[in-house]
Amino acid sequence: MSSSAHRPATVPPSGDQSATVPPSGDQSATVPPSGHRPVTVLLTALAPAAWGTTYVVTTELLPPGHPMFAGLMRALPAGLAGLALTRVLPRGDWWWKAVVLGVLNIGGMPLLFVAAERLPGGVAATLGAAQPLLVAALAVLALRDRPTPWRLAWGVLGVAGVGLVVLGPGARLDAVGLLAGLGHTATMAGGVVLTRRWGRPAGVGPLALAGWQLTVGGLLLLPPTLALEGVPQRIDAGAAGGYLWLGSMGGLIAYTLWFRGIATLPVGATAPLVLLSPLVATAIGAARGESLSLSQSCGFALSLAALLAAQLSPPRWKRSTSR
Repeated sequence: MSSSAHRPATVPPSGDQSATVPPSGDQSATVPPSGHRPVTVLLTALAPAAWGTTYVVTTELLPPGHPMFAGLMRALPAGLAGLALTRVLPRGDWWWKAVVLGVLNIGGMPLLFVAAERLPGGVAATLGAAQPLLVAALAVLALRDRPTPWRLAWGVLGVAGVGLVVLGPGARLDAVGLLAGLGHTATMAGGVVLTRRWGRPAGVGPLALAGWQLTVGGLLLLPPTLALEGVPQRIDAGAAGGYLWLGSMGGLIAYTLWFRGIATLPVGATAPLVLLSPLVATAIGAARGESLSLSQSCGFALSLAALLAAQLSPPRWKRSTSR
């Protein structure tokens, strides 16, 4: 494995500095220059946007009743492809760190498919939208990063907006689906915080880090998948295309962009991007003929506003003094 010297972190201007201090560990990630940050945010946002397609792919293309197999096909082939492309393996304590991150970020993936199958109407997406609030709470403990009132308030408003979009009087609240959705949200939140805390080893890029974790998650899912579910009896062309999409754009590409963004952007700015997942799922539903009520349209607009506002610094009001 190649090595590189540590470079000092770029110190941002005053205001929300605690959220931009690089994480501890042996990585060399720095905060991107202000001119490059919009590009970094857009690239990072592609990950939750791709994950937002999971719901329609699961319900329309994949064989029902095989959530563990879907998680396996999303993780293991993509992870092995990442290892083949980078040809970099962990060293030292990064063996166990890669296992922990793989369990949190990837190992809980079947829970997402269980929630997608059992919670129609986007309820599963709403549970995922609560991730920014969990990340903010865990960041206080693990990173000593206190979220600014500005980002915390917009995080709450973002979750409320998503709730207006996908929850309604006809929403079916299946207990197993709710627990699965909350479990996946909690594991992903823990993965975000620890990824930020540990960073990456020097000389290791986000593609290699994604390959490690996807491989770990896939190997973790392999035994129970074969023992409990097995392979679906019939995988048609649509299902094959669905698995390919989930493993490529929703797997290796998305997680590479996500880990790159976590390493360079403040946690308070990265976490709200997961709101894109339920919003994309809702937009796909609207494109397929599902109409939005007035409250749903307002919730959609509120969630978009929260997502964008979380990327901005709070306004500074100048106090006028009279003589």
